[in-house]
Amino acid sequence: MKTDRIFGVVVILGALAYIASAYNLPPGSLFDKLGPKAFPIVIGCGLLLFASAMILRPDDNPVWPEPRTALSIAFAAVVLLVYAYALKPLGFLLPTAVAASILSFQITPKPVASVLTGVGLSVGLFVIFRYVLGLSLFAVPRGFFG
Repeated sequence: MKTDRIFGVVVILGALAYIASAYNLPPGSLFDKLGPKAFPIVIGCGLLLFASAMILRPDDNPVWPEPRTALSIAFAAVVLLVYAYALKPLGFLLPTAVAASILSFQITPKPVASVLTGVGLSVGLFVIFRYVLGLSLFAVPRGFFG
């Protein structure tokens, strides 16, 4: 019960920092009245709401993950952190394929299936983000082709 309340306070502090950082985003264009601030603020308000519920109505007997599961979650978080830093220098395809393969292997430890999942997800997401959504992603490092 106490751990839920502590976690709720930590999430509220994180949500407030997230909302505050959203206010530092540059204003939107003339045609976008909400601008880029709206989505992060809505997410932060949702976090505030759910964290408040954890504080006000904590679980009577919370079940924490086993050490092996907690270690697996921590490893996945490190993989995603490294992935975020690898995107800019290495482009989209390679870091996404590697991260997706590693995370897929964690879910189902089959090496060939994990690599195929990672490569397929990497290429599929690149096509969607680049050509359907129009995001300016680089498939490979910028200096790769000279």
